Amino acid sequence: METYDEENIRYEQARRQVERLRGFYGHLFAYIAVNAMIVVYNIKHLEPGESYFQFKNFFTATFWGIGLVAHAIAVYLPNIGFIRDWEEKQIRKLMEKKKK
Repeated sequence: METYDEENIRYEQARRQVERLRGFYGHLFAYIAVNAMIVVYNIKHLEPGESYFQFKNFFTATFWGIGLVAHAIAVYLPNIGFIRDWEEKQIRKLMEKKKK
């Protein structure tokens, strides 16, 4: 049977994870919306016969995409078992120190 403290710890961990997910989904939405507007703008401003497939048209999507992938890793990687277990051990240690 879990103690009240363990239940609170699990609740706080879940709440923090939901906040991280909400932040990531907001970031993803902004990435899609802004890059869609950039694509439309770039297509409207192409010279006759000019190809869309130039690096300058993918610059923002590429580098912002790298940041988005880093954000996704930060959100989803902590769910790997050994990281989660380490986090729980550290929380328990801190709680024990506060009790003393």
